[in-house]
Amino acid sequence: MMALVPLLLGAQLVLVADRPPVLNTEPSCAAAAISGVDGRSKQSCLDDETTAKNSLTDHWRTYSTAQQSRCTDLVSMGGPPSYVELLTCLEMAEQAKKIPDSEALKPSTAGIKPAIR
Repeated sequence: MMALVPLLLGAQLVLVADRPPVLNTEPSCAAAAISGVDGRSKQSCLDDETTAKNSLTDHWRTYSTAQQSRCTDLVSMGGPPSYVELLTCLEMAEQAKKIPDSEALKPSTAGIKPAIR
């Protein structure tokens, strides 16, 4: 029976990691409405957050655990969390993986003679 307890707890942890974290976006949307940025209302902000959350839920497993953890940590510090920011972070991380190695971007020096001084 004792061996079953860690197994069950471990299964719960995996299930939680299979979906985006639960974020309270109310504070950030309330702040957006108060600031009047581009005439945004609290409801339009909440709608954007819901759209981002749905996209995250649909695609969460396509992101690596490292990306999920890093981006979740980033959006959870320094202010109210946001699904829009979390989605943006994950999408940027995916795009960054497609950037060629920096060595491949350096110009070739083959055949170039050093300047004589």
